[in-house]
Amino acid sequence: MNDAGANTSSTSSLDHSRAPFAEALAELAKASHAGEFVRASVPGHLADPDSGVARFFGSDLTHLDIAPLTDGLDADPAGGATPLDEARQLAADAWGGQRTWFLTGGASQGNLAACLALRSASSALAPNSDSASVDVVVQRSVHSSVMDGMALAGLHPIAVMPAVDADRGMAHGLTPELLDEALHNDPGAIGVYVVSPSYFGAVSDIAGLARVAHAHGVPLVVDEAWGAHLGFHPDLPLNALRLGADLVICSTHKLGGSLGQSAMVHLGRGPWAELLGDHVDRTLRMITSTSESGLLIASLDLARRDLMTSPEQIADSVQAVNEIRAALRQDPRFGIVTDDFVNSAEVFAIDPMRVVIDTRGTGLTGHEVRHRLFHHHGMQVEMSTDAVIVGLIGAGRRVDGDRLVKGLRDMPHGNAQLVALNRLPSPGDRLMPLRQAIFAESELVSATAAVGRISADSMAAYPPGVPNVLPGEVVTADNIAFLQAAAAAPHGYVRGAHDPAVDQVRVLATRL
Repeated sequence: MNDAGANTSSTSSLDHSRAPFAEALAELAKASHAGEFVRASVPGHLADPDSGVARFFGSDLTHLDIAPLTDGLDADPAGGATPLDEARQLAADAWGGQRTWFLTGGASQGNLAACLALRSASSALAPNSDSASVDVVVQRSVHSSVMDGMALAGLHPIAVMPAVDADRGMAHGLTPELLDEALHNDPGAIGVYVVSPSYFGAVSDIAGLARVAHAHGVPLVVDEAWGAHLGFHPDLPLNALRLGADLVICSTHKLGGSLGQSAMVHLGRGPWAELLGDHVDRTLRMITSTSESGLLIASLDLARRDLMTSPEQIADSVQAVNEIRAALRQDPRFGIVTDDFVNSAEVFAIDPMRVVIDTRGTGLTGHEVRHRLFHHHGMQVEMSTDAVIVGLIGAGRRVDGDRLVKGLRDMPHGNAQLVALNRLPSPGDRLMPLRQAIFAESELVSATAAVGRISADSMAAYPPGVPNVLPGEVVTADNIAFLQAAAAAPHGYVRGAHDPAVDQVRVLATRL
């Protein structure tokens, strides 16, 4: 296993100390403050200091909230490059791609666009295929938005289950060997869709996956939602784009430092990326708001600048997380889960910005520890499972690690055997294509009555958001038990469920 990468920051002549879109937005906001730039346009608050929005957030924010298609910001009547164009070019350079799109609908929007682009490009990707089914080999543990995108695009997911840490209920990534086998079994597949890093910081062998995909003549798409920061410091693994991926979706706000809901799509280099580029551009126009938030776009510009110009701060962040791990290793109640990743062939590298802690030595589930940290110690961690909690630090940021360690040390001493894990069940058999099942006639039945029927919905337990039941698959008793347990856990819910407790399930009206 490779623990880290090398610094892949750009050596181009572009000036990454600039944030052209954010700077242009700031100039317009300054003029708005001074009354030199008066608005009679959306947003309707018009930067009025007496508006409820301004009183709550402050007038600085409302003056920055400027509508799109504004000259000198993202529009140029003469047809020249705009500050938005420059910001996108800097982002593409920073991550090592040929083109970047900014998203204001999160990485979920990027996943939808990527799936639609694969479908749009399918005739070029498989010109000799006469199959009515457009197959994509997909890692089963991708985010549920990938499956949503495949349903919208009419793609048929050939789901491959990655290696799973059954003891802790965590999925790792696909190996090149697993991918090669899947593509041999389905030579008509038009692409590959994987996720790396995992929610728990396991990074896949992207270079190996890219070699396998390209050897089979298909592009590699990587949902790198949790890895926007990768490659910006020698202590961090390399990012997927620089390792040969053709299209990469980054949830930049997660660890890259931009505002919530902002993200990017990066286009790689090579023949498959060239083929996909125009299709991505076209599909994003279909699903992007015509009133995108300049605040979110500016935050992406600023996050890129910080990542490119703050190596010392990123090093401080890595050190801070390492200190938390070192302190907890001294307490036998806690296990540092990523320490065990070195024994996993499926884990090629580790993202050090995640601290994943096995809490069972306290006699408490991860959910209970997370609840106590929040309510008794004023400390919020990212997520929890039956076995672990996951904390994270954004690249270049710091956290009060002493407070987290103290809060954990205040937990009780218990018996790890007292905590019964809610094991990840195997999916049911697929009896109908994904898209067909979504649009087929359906009915609501009790969860008990749903067992043995075909699901009409996609249901994914959060955390971590991996689809447990997909439309067209048989609902099993194990599925129902797992989803109901996840829904009942503190901070848990099931995306796509008809009701919060998963008491009812939508199934196909027709029995096969």
